[in-house]
Amino acid sequence: MEWHRDAYTITDERLDLDATCALVWSTYWAEKRPREVIERSVKHSLNFALFKKEQQVGYARIVSDRATVAYLCDVVIAPEQRGQGLGRWLMECILAHPELHGCRVDLFTRDAQALYAPLGFGPHRYTSMVRYWPEEGVCQMPSFS
Repeated sequence: MEWHRDAYTITDERLDLDATCALVWSTYWAEKRPREVIERSVKHSLNFALFKKEQQVGYARIVSDRATVAYLCDVVIAPEQRGQGLGRWLMECILAHPELHGCRVDLFTRDAQALYAPLGFGPHRYTSMVRYWPEEGVCQMPSFS
């Protein structure tokens, strides 16, 4: 699918892998993600690329069964393109995608609540839990006593 606005296009049909890697590496959550991991994540996701003419300036992806649940991740707009409503437009296009109708959409964010809340995102009704790979050394299993 493609959506158009002025000089911009959002598409789920193509992306520039080099630009996608650069955008993902510009984030606090994936600055050290290996290219091979990005390539594998792209291969197994529903990808959305934002282009200004022929230059990719934004990216987001959805991991989903396309029936009940979708996980939104790696949402990023190039710094020089921010402040124009492109992040909101990208999110509106993603949420309107027909393959996601009926899906609960989950996401994690440290600092972008103001983008997502007006689009209907809020706290999960249940306690969220996560399991990290032990070698990452970022998760100490809590005691539930």
